[in-house]
Amino acid sequence: MKKLVVVILAAALSQVMAEKLRFDNHTLYRITPTTKELVEVLRQIEKEAYITGYNFFSELGIENTPVDILVPPKHAQKFKDDILEHPDVKTELLNENIQGAIDAEGVRPASRANTFGWTNYYTLDEINRFLQDTAAANYSSVTLLKGGETYLGRDILGLKLQIGSQTGRQSVFIEANIHAREWITSAVATYLINELVHSTDPEIRELAESYIWYIFPVTNPDGFAHSHTNNRLWRKTRTPYSFLCFGVDPNRNWPYQWMTGGASDSPCSDIYAGPFPLSEKSTRTLSEFIDSVGEELVAYISFHSYSQMLLLPYGHTTAHLDNYDEMMEIGRQAIIDLSKKYGTQYVVGNIAEIIYVATGGSMDTVKNKFQTPIAYTYELRDRGQNGFILPASEIIPTSIETIDSLVSIFKSYRARHS
Repeated sequence: MKKLVVVILAAALSQVMAEKLRFDNHTLYRITPTTKELVEVLRQIEKEAYITGYNFFSELGIENTPVDILVPPKHAQKFKDDILEHPDVKTELLNENIQGAIDAEGVRPASRANTFGWTNYYTLDEINRFLQDTAAANYSSVTLLKGGETYLGRDILGLKLQIGSQTGRQSVFIEANIHAREWITSAVATYLINELVHSTDPEIRELAESYIWYIFPVTNPDGFAHSHTNNRLWRKTRTPYSFLCFGVDPNRNWPYQWMTGGASDSPCSDIYAGPFPLSEKSTRTLSEFIDSVGEELVAYISFHSYSQMLLLPYGHTTAHLDNYDEMMEIGRQAIIDLSKKYGTQYVVGNIAEIIYVATGGSMDTVKNKFQTPIAYTYELRDRGQNGFILPASEIIPTSIETIDSLVSIFKSYRARHS
């Protein structure tokens, strides 16, 4: 009888997981707890989120630090009573029905099958086809790369762009979509590839020809595919760790300062760091690829969303380590240059200072291991109205302003080191 119950539950779970989740009437709030006691109340909600249906769009920090929380309708009244009306909290309604934003987001329509552009979002297969086609059409300067492999056997594909005659430590590594739901990141990465290959703008041509570029638009293919087919808000990988809990946060699974803060040892948590560093096949194989080019890297850049931030290492401490002062000066100019076309406002600073302690990240590991001179993590648009559900109409402006900031970063660095 017990075995039968398990089989029935497994079948029911399989059916549920095969259906695409909807988030009708799920409300996004920005909550700022002003006491440690209220932080602990929110922390308990966070621990049980995989059961209750809450979704923390940003990670819970200390008191007076905002956190964005998606509240399911079944808990709306209790959340109002316990949190929204609490005397020690500041609240802001960001979106009263996140499903509306998902419906209007802009996935490529069937009428545009077999096309690729930047007015819609695309699936993993479509992005991989773009990479393959770009390499085939520009075979003398663009090489298709396999940067690793996932638990489910998917390849982590990217491109090597060698357009000029670079020598020495002149390579740039860019990774995107390590968190599955952050679709804008892979869109910006593919736009950047297209510009580096095809743009006639003199500054972009100089950028393209001054470095060897390794660009991987989707470094969490299993999670990204799942975010298209099953759960738009999925963040982690898809490795099973229990009957109900899947995946590791692949940006908490890297070796440097692993599990020393801002990560979880619970397999059900969205910030689960894994049972040990590089436990995920995707992070382990990607790290092996990075090791093969690490000594030649002048820059490691990671695209994330959202919040409009340019973040420096490290996530485990507020101490200003390595070449922090230089990177802050370059970063300040970069966000000024980023803002010129559309007025988009960024902030720049160390991860632990600007947002919260977060350890086991890819950028910190590469920076520490190879002393990579330039290391930044972008948190792209927006500041939170729709969270991760950025309308496709913002792909091109987000991409353009990001490229403007990259031009600024490398121009500033070359001026200092020529």
